[in-house]
This record gives sequence, structure tokens and C-alpha cells, in this order.
Amino acid sequence: MPELPDITVYGNALRERLVGHRLVETRLRTPFLLRSVVPPLAEAHGRLATKVGRIGKRIVVSLEGDYHLVIHLMIAGRLHWKPPHPKIGGKMTLAAFEFDHGALVLTEAGTKRRASLHLAGSTAALAEFDRGGLDVAGSTVEEFGRRLAAGNHTLKRALTDPRAFDGIGNAYSDEILHRARLSPLKLTHSLTPADVAGLHQAAVRVLSEWTERLEADRAGAFPEGVTAFRPEMAVHGKFGQPCPDCGTAVQRIRYADNETNYCARCQTGGRLLADRALSRLLKQDWPRSIDELD
Repeated sequence: MPELPDITVYGNALRERLVGHRLVETRLRTPFLLRSVVPPLAEAHGRLATKVGRIGKRIVVSLEGDYHLVIHLMIAGRLHWKPPHPKIGGKMTLAAFEFDHGALVLTEAGTKRRASLHLAGSTAALAEFDRGGLDVAGSTVEEFGRRLAAGNHTLKRALTDPRAFDGIGNAYSDEILHRARLSPLKLTHSLTPADVAGLHQAAVRVLSEWTERLEADRAGAFPEGVTAFRPEMAVHGKFGQPCPDCGTAVQRIRYADNETNYCARCQTGGRLLADRALSRLLKQDWPRSIDELD
């Protein structure tokens, strides 16, 4: 799922291309993409784009007259900038937003259709999409700590909760926790003030560094190849590969459709965290430390 750095870079590229241009029409390949009926989508047509922003992981294209297109890419949704009137017959294509000088095309890989489009007819209606997550980049350590202390959850869950923190998902939470040298399963109420300060610093730096890296990579072009798995990442998606800091093989915890990646030496004092499925299968044969795997 595109997270805050990716959404920010998408927003920059869209701002450069859309603001001051008119949305002529929207072509939907599947009606299930559109999740709102009032106001009707046709109300957006013929209006100039005035601003591009975001609410959490949602991209917001504001139009004159206080209308707002709200696009949530979910896991596999991606955006593309095309010349006017592109064909939208491919299975991955969900919609084309035709502007007076080009088209924004929304695609989604796979068979599960999770991406969504809403049209909000007022600023008040737009505010309903805000889950209340803290913008880490503009936060103080105290604000950050209060969000962590609001419930006693694992750090992985806390960082990825959109009601607590804004725009952080599976990938960057792994990177933040590795930078902070904290276990993904450490409980928020067990954090020391030093832990909170270190985690806050790690979150700010990881998100800002990756936003700057992705912005530099696109070099003014429209971002393509957006992915949660990048070779420069320290641990996310790097199961079995060496940690860049200590050389120990990166470990994982798998659950549902997701997995958490971490370095046992850097983050858990050498202790292996139990993978629910595999540890239940192996029971007493499940290794307890990274040294047992060496």
C-alpha cells in the first residue's frame, strides 16, 4: 500500500499537472470504484482543479465550487499520467480522469477491488475522511508520546493505526522500528521516555528521508513503479537477507496477508519473535534466539 512518502510524491506530481486545469469527464471501467452517490460524480465535470492534498493515505483533488475527489489506492492501486483519451479496456484499469490536457488513470493489480473513489460536496464532507492520525513530521515528542500512551498496543499496531498516526503502514513501520532499535511487539506502555524520543526521531527521519529520496528519483516525471518493496530498505521485504547494520539475517512474523520484518540482533536482543503459524507447528522445536539459527 502506498504510504505517506509515496502519497506525498504522488501529490507533488499531481499538483504540477492538475492545478489550473479543468476536469472534463470521468470514465469508470467498473461502477464499484465509486463509493459515493451524493453529489453525483457528474457534478465534478467542467470544474478547475484548485488544489491537491491528502488526508492520511487518501489523495484529495479539490475542484472549484468546494468539490473534492477523494482517491484511496489501498494495497494495489496506482496512478498514471497519460496523454488525452487513453484506452481503459485493460483488466487493471479502473478509471480515467480526463482533464483538458491529459488524463489521470487509476489502475489496480490483482482480482480484489479495494481502491475507492468518493466525491465530497463540501469541506465539511471532506473532513469526515480524517481518521485523526497525528502528522508525525510536524509533531513534538510530547504529542507523539501521548498518542503512543493512549492504548497499550504493540508498536507495530500503534504505528500503523490511522487513528493514532497519519500515513504509516506496514513498510515504513518496519523501517522506523529498525531505525529506533525497538521490537515490533514491544508494548507501548512499556516504553521509557528515551524509547519514545528515539522512536519519534526515527519516524520523522525515515519518513522525511524516503520522501526526499522518492522525490529525487522521479526528477520531475510522474512517479511510476511505486512499491512497498525497495532495495534500499533496511528490513522490510528483506527476509533472509543480511541486516545492513549488523549482517544478521532479517526475520519475519507472518499474519494474514501481511508480514513484519525485523532484525533480531538490532531490535530484540537476539530473541526470535514467534511466527504464529510456524511456531505452533514446531512447538518445542521453535528456536528461541537468533544464535540457534546460526
